[in-house]
Amino acid sequence: MERPAWAPRSIDITVPSVSRMHDYYLGGSHNFEVDREAARRAMEFMPGLPKIVQANRAFMRRAVRFAVDEGINQFLDIGSGIPTFGNVHEVAQAADPDARVMYVDHDPVAVAHSQSVLEGNDGAGIVAADLRKPREILDSPEVQRLIDLNRPVALLLVAILHFVEDADDPYAVVADLREALAPGSMLVLTHASYEGIPLPPERAEGAVDVYQDIRNPLIMRTREEIARFFEGYDMVEPGLVPMPQWRPDTAPEDEDPYAFSGFAGVGRTA
Repeated sequence: MERPAWAPRSIDITVPSVSRMHDYYLGGSHNFEVDREAARRAMEFMPGLPKIVQANRAFMRRAVRFAVDEGINQFLDIGSGIPTFGNVHEVAQAADPDARVMYVDHDPVAVAHSQSVLEGNDGAGIVAADLRKPREILDSPEVQRLIDLNRPVALLLVAILHFVEDADDPYAVVADLREALAPGSMLVLTHASYEGIPLPPERAEGAVDVYQDIRNPLIMRTREEIARFFEGYDMVEPGLVPMPQWRPDTAPEDEDPYAFSGFAGVGRTA
């Protein structure tokens, strides 16, 4: 397999990546055949995966605009993935040119492509780090340069916590991040769940097994388990709901049934 010029030498291009599979679902070009093959296998069980990912992105954009409308112009996007059209910095800086956005990801392709996309943008940056080590993120020179933790921040954990296993205590990770944020900060979150998927659970499990096979387990949590991530936050209306139902721009009933898979919500600290 020929290595594209944009692929860092450090990565193994024979092993599928969650970030690059996500890029494929969104119609991006920064993925390899091994990623496309794994994504197509998952789609054999859950053909609506691209619709789920698109609904996820649409929610993220609405939540970013909401945060700016509420006076927040700092964004910390952990698990940001490979940049595609309508990324956080584009939405935030269109609404407020002074908005600052710090992306965080541990995938080398996501980091390298983000650096390229953000070149010349003094209000946005990327740091290579892992959500499971929140202190390393918060103490990094990149975050400290762009983000003032003494002012409210919108923390984005969009489609990332379902890749953190219970053994890594994701609730403690989210709580540590919350404790570091100033009052008035927001948590913007989406999470996969069997609830809402227009398929029998045993069919959906086939797609989950694909992620298990590539050693990136997809942890499907219940609505109640997902709601626990918002401890210490006051939920913004309409609460924790399927993605198309969170402050929609268009009628939710017009959405593809797969778009209602999983949950999205925004919380704000007092």
